[in-house]
Amino acid sequence: MTILIAALLVVLALTLLYHKLAYWAWTTPGAIALGWWWQAGGSGDVVRFTTVAIVFAVAAIGLGVPMVRRVLVSWWILRLVKPMLPRIGNTERIALEAGTVWWDGDLFSGDPNWRKLLDFKLKDLSPRERAFLDGPVEELCAMVKEWEVVQAGDLSPETWAFIKQNGFFGMIIPEKYGGLGFSAAAHSAVVVKLASRSVTAAVTVMVPNSLGPAELILHYGTDQQKQHYLPRLARGEDIPCFALTGPEAGSDAAATQSVGIVCRQTFRGEDVLGMRLTWRKRYITLGPVATVIGLAFRLRDPDGLLGGDEDLGITCALIPADCPGIDIGKRHDPMGVPFHVGPNTGDNVFVPLEYIIGGRETAGQGWKMLMESLAAGRSISLPALSVASAQVSTRLVGAYGTVREQFDTPIGRFEGIEEPLALIGGLTYIMNAARKLTAGAVDAGQRPSVPSAIVKAYLTESMRKVVNAAMDIRAGAAICRGPRNVLAHAYQAVPIGITVEGANILTRSMIIYGQGAIRCHPFVQDEMRAAAEGDVPTFDRAFFGHIGHVASNAARSLLLGLTRGRLMRAPVGGTVKSSFGEFTRMSAAFALVSDVAMGTLGGRLKRREKITGRLADALAWMYLGSATLKQFVDQGQPTRDLPLVQYGCAHALHEIQTALVGVLDNLPNRLAALALRPVIFPLGARYRPPNDRLGGAVARGLLEDREARLALTSDIYLPPPDEPGLGKLEMALDHAVAALTVETKIRDAVRAGLLDRAAGDVLVEQALEAGIITEEERQKVMDADEVRDEVIQVDAFDPDTFPCSRPSGTGGGWGG
Repeated sequence: MTILIAALLVVLALTLLYHKLAYWAWTTPGAIALGWWWQAGGSGDVVRFTTVAIVFAVAAIGLGVPMVRRVLVSWWILRLVKPMLPRIGNTERIALEAGTVWWDGDLFSGDPNWRKLLDFKLKDLSPRERAFLDGPVEELCAMVKEWEVVQAGDLSPETWAFIKQNGFFGMIIPEKYGGLGFSAAAHSAVVVKLASRSVTAAVTVMVPNSLGPAELILHYGTDQQKQHYLPRLARGEDIPCFALTGPEAGSDAAATQSVGIVCRQTFRGEDVLGMRLTWRKRYITLGPVATVIGLAFRLRDPDGLLGGDEDLGITCALIPADCPGIDIGKRHDPMGVPFHVGPNTGDNVFVPLEYIIGGRETAGQGWKMLMESLAAGRSISLPALSVASAQVSTRLVGAYGTVREQFDTPIGRFEGIEEPLALIGGLTYIMNAARKLTAGAVDAGQRPSVPSAIVKAYLTESMRKVVNAAMDIRAGAAICRGPRNVLAHAYQAVPIGITVEGANILTRSMIIYGQGAIRCHPFVQDEMRAAAEGDVPTFDRAFFGHIGHVASNAARSLLLGLTRGRLMRAPVGGTVKSSFGEFTRMSAAFALVSDVAMGTLGGRLKRREKITGRLADALAWMYLGSATLKQFVDQGQPTRDLPLVQYGCAHALHEIQTALVGVLDNLPNRLAALALRPVIFPLGARYRPPNDRLGGAVARGLLEDREARLALTSDIYLPPPDEPGLGKLEMALDHAVAALTVETKIRDAVRAGLLDRAAGDVLVEQALEAGIITEEERQKVMDADEVRDEVIQVDAFDPDTFPCSRPSGTGGGWGG
């Protein structure tokens, strides 16, 4: 009976912890259980029972009454903990305070509110935005052919004019300043469609609408700056670039050696208070053609002309590109993709203080501007470009797997091809779901700094996997460049997406978890701030709230681990009901492992980048998995997409598990890791990657289900059917599908012994002579074979024109 009561009390305690009632979980059942145990062991010794009860009562008062606890416990803990906490510099503090906490906070809590996510409505495109996509964007896509752009080394003058005249540079600029005033969702959709046609055109358009002068002026500029620059930027009269990266300051942009000295000097005939600027920048997109430079630099006032500190900090200013002392116009060659990017330098360039974005009052606030802008800006451009490459790959290999035959069988039927096909389809579904969700958050007024870093890093990494898999399927046809090969340009652009706007290695190992652990955690930021300020009441609330948080997540992780998440009530029914419980289980496990890592490593965790990288993996795949579930539910749980969402969830859960196992295997405190493992994985690490059956279902959907394939790739530009590459491949697919029933009829006749085995054309003629097929059916097969033969060809060049096809400057213009 004693064992039974003890077991029931343990279950009661775990249940209370699961519901975050940590105080009652540990005091009431704990006191009764220990008292009962002591009494049972002491043959009814009332004194012992009373003693134990008093001890627990005193402990409950000491820990449960805040005023007493602050004096007896919290003050001492604060003194002990303060030296262990990481020191946060000013630049790190600004980065941490930039942006907002959104769904990432729920995932970090260990108990995400799924109803909150599912009730969040994504903004639909307006009729004006839809008309722009169907009109000017389609026209621009029809104007550019990436192979020709690469050969010329630039977009044509007609294309540049079209981009400017139709407001592509002003998508984020409000209509009152002459811009289009589009939503983040529309901005993202435009980049997806453009990037599916031309990476060069997409980068040219997306950079002025991302982190740059327009974004900074819009949020921080003076009225005079807005009135002057925004209409000119929207019309394309001014071409902007933003000069942040330099030889000495790449990922650590705050370490810039670009400097401005406050001084008085003559400017345009007048003596003015201004800045003398010196800088060296590189990798500046649109720099070679820019007319106005957004410049980040450290501003100093050695003579005290502004009456404040000598080092004012990072500052952002707008510098006309024709100012004396500026050297600009040279170009880098980014993997043979000929968008304009290059270095620029300034040597003693003098401009008035009014050129600072926001005026002289915002001197030294540039780092804050950049961090707040990046919190939203990373959500759009590169995720959209990644999705474009993934959707093009999906559309291409889905058709190619049916049209291309080997051993008289479409290659998509081979299991060796099924595997990369499934990866392509599954990741494309996940990527688009995350793209739309994050853009929707920006439209809702969020500045989702952690989710934006997640989609930048993990969508570009997924792009690499998808494009590589598509290259493997296309094989020889994928490695021969030319008008027929649309994959080559995406393949060349992959390293660019992975590198810019924060290299993925840094983003994964330092930004996602480094910011998330402090920003998204419900207690850590308050603990750090209170400890630094010696604020005992605030520290007390945060610290003991944190203790209860850890206990609740330990109980939740154990109970959901034992039940595979079934204990949690799902927010919806249907085929993915159980997945919500499994992601909640992983959220609790992640939160617990994260707290133990922070607790055992303290400030050293900041330098254990392999561990923080794995924790970032877990957080990122929780976000991507939850986006996958939301998209499926939002679309009414269509049966056609079920294999895709099941593949996405299985892939995400396995990635999360792999990341957490990696943390436990490498946590320096082996005792903590040993204690955690049975709580996190009470039945073992049992999540597996998508199995062959599920992968086969995804692959068949791409090959056989036209509706599913079109839905998965609906955001890209579809070339006309007479254009080499994707256009002709789509036409070939239509012919192949039309001939499929006829070819099946002929194969069945061979198996039945009605026809002898023979080469393709001969066999078709025999089938016609034997009356197995009609003349009309014969023509369908012949048409399909003719088109099939055309689309499997690769480009070849005459010797005198061949050098122009090379990716570097050996002929055919810059980059051609």
